[in-house]
Amino acid sequence: MNTNAKTFIIAEAGVNHNGDISYAKQLITAAKEAGADAVKFQTFTAASLASPSAKKAAYQSSPNQTDPSQYNLLKQLELSPEMHIELIDYSQKVGIQFLSSAFDCDSLHYLHNLQLPIFKIPSGEMTH
Repeated sequence: MNTNAKTFIIAEAGVNHNGDISYAKQLITAAKEAGADAVKFQTFTAASLASPSAKKAAYQSSPNQTDPSQYNLLKQLELSPEMHIELIDYSQKVGIQFLSSAFDCDSLHYLHNLQLPIFKIPSGEMTH
């Protein structure tokens, strides 16, 4: 047993940025300040995950929302290619590893082409 092994701590940002790049940067900063080694986001396109006619799941709905579309919800949470680059650069500036979960094959290829040293396959996609 290697007693010198270091635990690698990943802070889960996920889609909690709500599509707001400034808030995503705040999540990165908070992860760094909390002592995490990496901060993980989610990479996907709404079109790859949901039909425009798909309704939100019960846990995705709230009484003050009028749009029942899961596609529109996911569309608001996408990170554009430009946002990925900006967040990667910001993470490097702050001194924390950026990583992301790829929810579809195109997103996986995209993350690979960014030459990230690591990325994650989402647990729900392990059999995909």
